[in-house]
Amino acid sequence: MIRNRSVPADTVLPHIVYQDLAGAMAWLTATFGFTEHYHYGNIDGAQMYLGNAWIMLKKARPGLASPAQIGCMTQSLTVFVDDVDAHLERTRSAGAKIVEELNETFYGERQYGVEDLEGHRWLFSQHAKDVSPGEWGATIAHG
Repeated sequence: MIRNRSVPADTVLPHIVYQDLAGAMAWLTATFGFTEHYHYGNIDGAQMYLGNAWIMLKKARPGLASPAQIGCMTQSLTVFVDDVDAHLERTRSAGAKIVEELNETFYGERQYGVEDLEGHRWLFSQHAKDVSPGEWGATIAHG
């Protein structure tokens, strides 16, 4: 796998809120290929993974809402995959809403954007080349 200094991977474990956690787990498995690692309670929370990408899922409750409940995007998550073209085909075949067609970015990624069943935005990405942030105009603060 190509390493890209402009886009580090495997550095955070996001927590994502869904109203229907069991339904979201099934959708994330069928559409994106995530696998359940564990769940707890009456499916009040779960951990899933796709390759080296790990996510925590939480059930919506007072103070925790999904984008579908509040009517706006709350964040975007990037997941790195080995074959972004095949992943896009899987996602498209499952009927997911593609919000950004597959493209190669100036910072060295091939990626596409998709919205899930509760409005969370996802980018699925594959390193295309190693690009230093300085090569595309970023100001490097450290390292």
